[in-house]
Amino acid sequence: MNQSKVDPEPFEYTYYDYSDWYSNNQEPTKPPIKVIQPCDPTADDRIFHLCVLSISLVMMLILAVLTRKHKLCWGFARGSSSIFSVVNFLDQTQSKGPAMAVFGLVFSRLAVLVLSPDPLPFSKDTPAEIKEYMKIIAVFYYPFLYYPLLVCCTLQHRAGYAFGSLLSLSHFGVLFWQKLDCPKTTEIYAFYALFASLPQLACLAFLCVQYPLLFLKGPKTDEDLDSKYYQDYVKSLLKKKPSISSSTNTDKPKLSERLLEAVKDYIYTPEKVFRFPLKLSISAFVALVAIYHVALLLVVLVVPTLHIIRAGINQDIAFLLLGFDIILSDDKMEVVQIVTFYTWLLEVCYLCAMTLSCMVSLVMLMRSMVLNRANLRGLYRGDIYSVYNCQKTIRPSNPGVVCWMGLTGYQAAIICIGMVIQALVFFICFLFLVFLIIVPIFYGRNLILFQIAAKAWPVWVTIVVVTALQHVAAQFAFIKKDGGTTDLNNRGSLFLLTYMLYLLNTVVGLVVGIWRLVITALYNILHLGRIDISLLHRTAESYDPAYRYYAHFLKVEVSQSHPVLKAFCGLLLDIQILNGGAGKKIRDAEEGIQMVQQENRLAMAAQRKRVCVRWQLLYTLVNNPSLLGSRKHFQVQTSPEGALNGSLLRGTVKEGSTKEASPKLVAGEAAEVEKETPAN
Repeated sequence: MNQSKVDPEPFEYTYYDYSDWYSNNQEPTKPPIKVIQPCDPTADDRIFHLCVLSISLVMMLILAVLTRKHKLCWGFARGSSSIFSVVNFLDQTQSKGPAMAVFGLVFSRLAVLVLSPDPLPFSKDTPAEIKEYMKIIAVFYYPFLYYPLLVCCTLQHRAGYAFGSLLSLSHFGVLFWQKLDCPKTTEIYAFYALFASLPQLACLAFLCVQYPLLFLKGPKTDEDLDSKYYQDYVKSLLKKKPSISSSTNTDKPKLSERLLEAVKDYIYTPEKVFRFPLKLSISAFVALVAIYHVALLLVVLVVPTLHIIRAGINQDIAFLLLGFDIILSDDKMEVVQIVTFYTWLLEVCYLCAMTLSCMVSLVMLMRSMVLNRANLRGLYRGDIYSVYNCQKTIRPSNPGVVCWMGLTGYQAAIICIGMVIQALVFFICFLFLVFLIIVPIFYGRNLILFQIAAKAWPVWVTIVVVTALQHVAAQFAFIKKDGGTTDLNNRGSLFLLTYMLYLLNTVVGLVVGIWRLVITALYNILHLGRIDISLLHRTAESYDPAYRYYAHFLKVEVSQSHPVLKAFCGLLLDIQILNGGAGKKIRDAEEGIQMVQQENRLAMAAQRKRVCVRWQLLYTLVNNPSLLGSRKHFQVQTSPEGALNGSLLRGTVKEGSTKEASPKLVAGEAAEVEKETPAN
């Protein structure tokens, strides 16, 4: 029989509102129903994206012409960028706010994209067969969409700041308009799309404020090598540290002071003489955005469902439990109240687990920032062994560049996985605590755990007594102090007690083994979201892929953006473009490095001080791992892979043997530095 084709009805998100189901212990005959219709905002996404892409393309062409004209007019432009250089990730002196905001914006789009029914804004009601392909295209589309926001800040041009203000204001205005028109959607939870868009709105609002401020301030001229930051860093290194008296070293710190120091290790405080690399700053901010999105997703997936289940419990639950031989009470309404209360406890345990997981992730993120700063400072000083536990060469490599590129994505993904596992484990722990300990004690029934512990009390008492006996005997019977040293005493009794307690120590060992397993699992779960430490032993940390990415990232970052190296390169560039007011800049830089603060010294004394500082600078540069391949004695070696970092008068040959470098070569390098550095 032929049937006419009927167009499918639009999708409707239906849920039951059980909030007023039970009043005066009476069950209603029909639950109220709320239906959320699909909402189309007034600001259509397709038209907006087409307009924004067209405007962005025109802006990029204008900025390309202005940048080329600027280079032709000024000739040599230090640190100049183009529209294809999205951001200088190795520059520690540039403004980090816009780059962090754009990366957080792109990640928020990706987080929303995973569950969106329409991955691309140009198509609605995407068929299920091609939805995954659309998501892959969207992964490349949204970075391309927000690419002009980064370029407008990188070019250091007033026109770029004006275009950035226009673009950020357009994105923010349309997104805010859409959320006002359609606060409720048919995804997972009615307000999930609204809550998920809050990080996007925050990042766009920051850009809307930042770009006008940059436009009013004008382009900066002290970016990267022109900045005084690197010279101040070298100045802080050469500055004499205040000596610590011996009396303070012998004083044992108080308990409050030790606790305060332990808390400070988990709180990151910025310092003037050290700036975080841009990649690590972006990674920390993206990790913060990832914590928000994972927490939101885990909450909206579980809590509304628990609300519906708790509100839908009726007297039929008593018959369901009776089928499993579970009788909570003879009164059906009392059974309903008990089950409803237990469901509420389940929700409380889940929310507590989520809160604890978020707090642990935030604390670990701050601890990672503190450790990252310590690792970078150690590598800047050449202290490689304390970071890698072995002597390594700090130089770029193929896997190192790959890991450096993907560090931000690695950390965001790993912290998401860590939060999910932490929330699950904490939820199980809270269930164990509430339903097996707190509730049984409060109501005085279902004391299953306490009954098991009561039956096994002789074993626990024996274990405690044996452990205490060994500690007391070791303290008072088997240790003697003589002349400020300690030695064994009563060896015969010690051997006898060791033999008699052998089997009991085996039982204690079982308890210790289980406790060791629990501690190891909890430690790894708490630190699962961190990539700056390895979850394996120091000898096997190379098999930890996340830590391997981090270790390679440090190699590339330190070798390419060492502050001392950049200070030296800035001096060389100042010498090459010696004209106009550059002479004064060079003299100021030399005064910063040489630490000569007094102007009325005699000429001979100033010259001796200058020569001394130049030799200190030479020693620092020779010990710089990133300059290892540029040294004269290194270029005549037969096996450069065996070169040791920080070797001033040492070269390497085949088979790992060493030989002294020619003093003439080192003296030649010193003569070149002496010749190229002008005297005051």
